[in-house]
Amino acid sequence: MAIEALRSVLDEIADQEVFGRVAAVRGLMIEIVGPLSHMELGGLIAIESQAQERILCEVVGFDSGRALAMPFGNIDGLRRGCPAHVVSRRAMIRPGKAWLGRVVDAFGRPVDGKGPIQQGPRPYPFRNEPPAAHKRQRVGDPLDLGVRALNSFLTTCRGQRMGIFAGSGVGKSVLLSMLARNAASDVAVVGLVGERGREVQEFLQDDLGEEGLARSVVVVATSDEPALMRRQAAYLTLTISEFFRDEGLDVLCMIDSVTRFAMAQRDIGLNVGEPPTTKGYTPSVFAELPKLLERAGPGEVGSGSITGIFSVLVDGDDHNEPVADATRGILDGHIVMERKIAERGRYPAINVLKSISRTMPRSCDPAYYPTVVAARNLMATYSDMEELIRLGAYRRGSSPEVDRAIDAFPNIEAFLSQGKEESTSLSESYIRLADIVNRLGAAS
Repeated sequence: MAIEALRSVLDEIADQEVFGRVAAVRGLMIEIVGPLSHMELGGLIAIESQAQERILCEVVGFDSGRALAMPFGNIDGLRRGCPAHVVSRRAMIRPGKAWLGRVVDAFGRPVDGKGPIQQGPRPYPFRNEPPAAHKRQRVGDPLDLGVRALNSFLTTCRGQRMGIFAGSGVGKSVLLSMLARNAASDVAVVGLVGERGREVQEFLQDDLGEEGLARSVVVVATSDEPALMRRQAAYLTLTISEFFRDEGLDVLCMIDSVTRFAMAQRDIGLNVGEPPTTKGYTPSVFAELPKLLERAGPGEVGSGSITGIFSVLVDGDDHNEPVADATRGILDGHIVMERKIAERGRYPAINVLKSISRTMPRSCDPAYYPTVVAARNLMATYSDMEELIRLGAYRRGSSPEVDRAIDAFPNIEAFLSQGKEESTSLSESYIRLADIVNRLGAAS
């Protein structure tokens, strides 16, 4: 394996150095003249600044005989005429099993202070193609997520892709940390895209913890980093997941959040000159979303799977805003978290009635599926009559169904409420829900 890794490294070494020069700088857009035949979209360019530092850039377009590049870092000291070296035509990374338990930036460089990371045997492109649809396996067995509300009402299969739709401060990051610790997967890969810098250590130490981090790889690109770094973090999260999938493992891939990935792509598109569409999002945003999300899912025969959990930050709690709407149409189900549920102190603040898993009912245990349906009916009945009940306008005894829903409400709310340190297995979730429904049936 070491010889194979060395051979692939030698193959990547260029037999000659190719470079152009900076012709103009407009905002964050750098125009480069030179041998354009050696440059391609997505390729890397290293520009020597006046301070003798190399500024890494990505080619994002071409215009009038010039390559258009955007930087991955600060461009202070850049001037016209600076040499722009072609580093590679396609950005690659070498993930390996030694990456478990580590925290890296969008280029796979360690940021946890634990020293360098041993590189894997073969290169993986940041922007890989998803497996061919006709070669993919079907989704696998139900995956135990450790969260009662998801295990019972939104049973998820291995290789399924789910979205968590929530406004800011509703608890989606805590829910992701619960999944990273408790889900019955072999490996968890977590991408914090555009995350607040203050919250990174809180997520690693308080939410994820040592046990969760030990079987995870965390990719971090904070909100103050350039748009290319934020977008690259999402690509790297899927690339690392693909490596472990090819090793035959079941991977839980989580990105927080897809909306910030879309915002980064919007910034890039606007700088290139794309026309803004709905809410300023450019056409490339809606072209890149399926390319990113389709990389998750079942692998080909003989490989593992990538179960994708992607959070979507809904703007102004509008669940029909453009990114949420586009993402919901790509994924295999959606988990809706609502502020009003969080405000009354029930966490995770999942609105079960507005959430759906598209593998249900096949993914649910057939013996308990009638129980899940009955519990949903009780919740729907209470939701329909909630205002009348709170106002005292409903008189008990008017409807046996409403009476049962009122009796069930406290027990179901307690069932759906779960502390972040608590874990409930798939079978136990069904049994506890059945106990609530059966006691009501016996009472009626």
